[in-house]
Amino acid sequence: MSPSRRSFLASLGGLAAGYALAPALRAAEASGKPLGLALCGLGGYSNGELSPALLETKNVKLVAVITGTREKGVKLAKLHGFDEANIYSYEQWDKVAANKAIDIVYVVTPPGIHAQNVVAAFGAGKHVICEKPMAISAAECDTMIAAGKKAGKRLAIGYRLHFDPYHQELVRLAKTQEFGPFMKIKTANGYTLRRKSWRIEKKLAGGGALTDMGIYSIHACCMATDASPIAVTAKELPKTQPDLFIEVEQALEFRLEFANGAVADVWSGYDANRAELYAEGAKGWFKGERPVFSYRGLNISTSAKGKLDFGIFRQQQRHMDGVAAAFRDNQPVSCDGELGRRDMVIIDGVYESIRTGKRVELKYA
Repeated sequence: MSPSRRSFLASLGGLAAGYALAPALRAAEASGKPLGLALCGLGGYSNGELSPALLETKNVKLVAVITGTREKGVKLAKLHGFDEANIYSYEQWDKVAANKAIDIVYVVTPPGIHAQNVVAAFGAGKHVICEKPMAISAAECDTMIAAGKKAGKRLAIGYRLHFDPYHQELVRLAKTQEFGPFMKIKTANGYTLRRKSWRIEKKLAGGGALTDMGIYSIHACCMATDASPIAVTAKELPKTQPDLFIEVEQALEFRLEFANGAVADVWSGYDANRAELYAEGAKGWFKGERPVFSYRGLNISTSAKGKLDFGIFRQQQRHMDGVAAAFRDNQPVSCDGELGRRDMVIIDGVYESIRTGKRVELKYA
């Protein structure tokens, strides 16, 4: 169940209590103890990936949930050992604010309601992790960032690959230019979707394959170039299931241009199972094949080291531990709200190019 905008607005009156907790929250952060986290939204990702990872984290622990289905919360309360009194509905942000054990709210609802959940969590006096994509427009990102600044709280985005050693190797190669700058990049990410879900509802998803899967490719291109693109040219591809993909695109392709002359050709779709990344420099290459953006078992190699092997780990555990430590110790975090906004500017540009049929210059200010 998704919270309505009416219930969201009605709940704001009780959020002032959260600000009174700020001194106690700052004291808890400075202690070095694990921070308490509340999951907001208990869909497949929360239950299948975040919950297991939170059984392994050292810097953060699950202490509460915000859900429209109490039964889901009861299962997690038993698994993680927190009081069932800490199971809240989407209308109970005043109670979230009053719970001193909650330091962070991790928003894992559909993108179309990220903004209202994040603003409410900031109003409750909590730090926030927001799953990607950050929102459904750059304008919504601005609202979220402003709310965090007003509350004096931190915002991070669920870019787990920032804490994945395979993709950290891509970032290292881009920064050191060991292979020279990566000037030619090709990437694809998608899967076959044949049934109805919130992912094909524009109001909830914001878009189709681009916002769900293409964002990984966009982020990888920026990692590989250590830069943000300056322009995009895009086109939507023909729909093979027009009866299903009524509101959003099924597949698309686009080219990103970078200031140094590098180009990236990207495909994203719901009509084929693909996961590819190839970045080429004058002195070497970085290559990822299925799976390259997945949660585990990544198939990535470089011209210098061959196939990479960083062992077994949970990306979500590394991500949440890293973000929580940064929040607690007042340190920078690479996957902040500004980065989430950057990606939404690019996504907005892709859709504008499709609408207009023209090359779109990207402006981040």
